[in-house]
Amino acid sequence: MAQNICCIGAGYVGGPTSAVIAKHCPELLVTVVDQDEQRITAWKSCQLPLHEPNLYETVVLPRDGIPGKRSPNLFFTTDFEHAVADADLILLCVETPTKDRGHGAGYAFDLGRLEVAVRRIAPIIKSNTIIVEKSTVPCKTADRVREMLEINCSSGVNFEVLSNPEFLSQGTMIADLEKPDRVVVGSGSHEAGRCAATVLENIYAHWVPRSRIVQLNVCSSELAKIVANCFLAQRISNINTLSAVCEETGSDINEVSQAVGLDRRVGPHMLQPSVGFGGSCFKKDILSLVYTAESLHLPQVAAYWKSVVDINEWQKDRFVKLVLEHFNGTVTSRRISVLGFTYKANTDDTRESAAISIVSSLVDEGAQICVYDPHASKDQIYKELYCKYPSEDAIDKAVFVSKDPYEACTEAQAILVLTGWDEFKLPETSETERVKSMDNEMAQLTCAEFQSRKHLDWRRMSELVSKPKLIFDGSTTISGGLTELGFRVIKIGSPKA
Repeated sequence: MAQNICCIGAGYVGGPTSAVIAKHCPELLVTVVDQDEQRITAWKSCQLPLHEPNLYETVVLPRDGIPGKRSPNLFFTTDFEHAVADADLILLCVETPTKDRGHGAGYAFDLGRLEVAVRRIAPIIKSNTIIVEKSTVPCKTADRVREMLEINCSSGVNFEVLSNPEFLSQGTMIADLEKPDRVVVGSGSHEAGRCAATVLENIYAHWVPRSRIVQLNVCSSELAKIVANCFLAQRISNINTLSAVCEETGSDINEVSQAVGLDRRVGPHMLQPSVGFGGSCFKKDILSLVYTAESLHLPQVAAYWKSVVDINEWQKDRFVKLVLEHFNGTVTSRRISVLGFTYKANTDDTRESAAISIVSSLVDEGAQICVYDPHASKDQIYKELYCKYPSEDAIDKAVFVSKDPYEACTEAQAILVLTGWDEFKLPETSETERVKSMDNEMAQLTCAEFQSRKHLDWRRMSELVSKPKLIFDGSTTISGGLTELGFRVIKIGSPKA
């Protein structure tokens, strides 16, 4: 029975996962360790290092406890040795990015950080410690972890290595952890392996029905995570290819998606057209699968999955061309507003966001860009653009970041909605009609009410922008109702006018 859990890595996976475990298992002591002092300090504060719905409430309960009712059992530290030495179970939640050099560069996982973590824990762990891979890794990584531990552990120390991949979606992480579709535990077939898996399963069983806890062999568990992300990304690329067909045939992609999604064999999820998928996982995991297929001499498999990434890049280019078409092929010196820079709503993560490529391409075309995102920081936006664009000076001259959406859109000739934040959506029709029927004073009060709900005041926006007042909706966020304010809305997958 585990009593002390150590999570190595206080990022998007380690922090939320540890918080949910600690919340549901008050008898366990859960310690999250990371070498980034600034990040650890943030986890201890009221300003957590990442934005995620319901994360703060989930962290505070086990971290701070309830006087007289519940003792704190979630801790954050940079003291690696102490955290590992006390642990019965260790969660490896370190990043595994794509390699940027050497063999497999651009495709294979870079397991350097994982290997460093394993080598560091090896001489510290006590006997019977359970090591759990939560990081996304290729098949056979657990074997490599076991070998490194055997070489570097003290003599006579026994341990077990499990695979327990995360299936989290940013923006819904806490919901995904609280009510997972499944929990996958990969273990060896020997008795000690099965016993270790049972220990981990018993922790999850505090809040997850046992029917949703699936035990696999280790390699199947490792591959299942990668394949899940590949399937999800594939659906996005599928619908995006069809959005182009709809634009040329007079069909509406949202109507097509609805009809197709009603088939229970297909389902409605991940069928919304967009400017393309982003985030740190989809592209990385697909390219890892491509690399694996090529290594296994399966070129057809590699080409099939590579096409999912190719379509994603094509969709971003297609969106830029759509903008250019409406300005007779040139946006030189035109002011364009970008609403949304994170790769999806309800997260502050900008990694691999489609907005990075789109903004960079428009800078290439000579546009002046103003970006607003409710949760992406100015520094993070510029950092992403600097990495993408060859000239930092050109970005500094062409891109302005504002924390005020109205400032961002002032005198803009076009607005690009790239992230589906709720605040960009129109209020419900009934509320909109209510505003129209009121006198000016009451209407102003209602606009303030809408603002408190984080809805943009599109009427005010219409008075700030310049003609031709174009809105390019790349996130299926904008519904009807803006044309009467003088806007022309161009939506991905809608018939061309």
